[in-house]
Amino acid sequence: MKYTRLTKEQLEELHPEFIRFLASQQIDKTEWDTLKEEKPEVAEQEIDVFSDMIWEAVLDKAEWLEHYSKNHIFLFKMGKEKMESIIIHAHTASADFLTPEGLQWLSENIFAEEVKVSRGTKPFGEDRNAEIFNLVQQGAILSEGVLYKQLEDMF
Repeated sequence: MKYTRLTKEQLEELHPEFIRFLASQQIDKTEWDTLKEEKPEVAEQEIDVFSDMIWEAVLDKAEWLEHYSKNHIFLFKMGKEKMESIIIHAHTASADFLTPEGLQWLSENIFAEEVKVSRGTKPFGEDRNAEIFNLVQQGAILSEGVLYKQLEDMF
């Protein structure tokens, strides 16, 4: 397995797609129920293959990621061959970017001395999707890139 298995909730949400996937493997409901009962390891392998397929499709389309912590915001723009980043760091204990008040504080103090904004660019290695997945595993979330675009326009 290249990525991680989808959660039960994710699989339930993707139920129609999973049924189509099983059908493409020529597995109908009766056979699936038998597999789960008699060969659970084979059923698990099918779920793993489906999970990787879904992750690959999501990561292929990923354009923007955001990761928030108490004093940092990491914003990523994903190209095909490189990723660009905007990193915001608050040098004050009173800022907490995990709260609405902290984000409000940032909007009012973006140009203050307590806030450092830096930019970077990094080419992807051999596996773009694996690098993006690693960021997701570290807590980054897919986004529409609104904040990245706003900051890019400001700077």
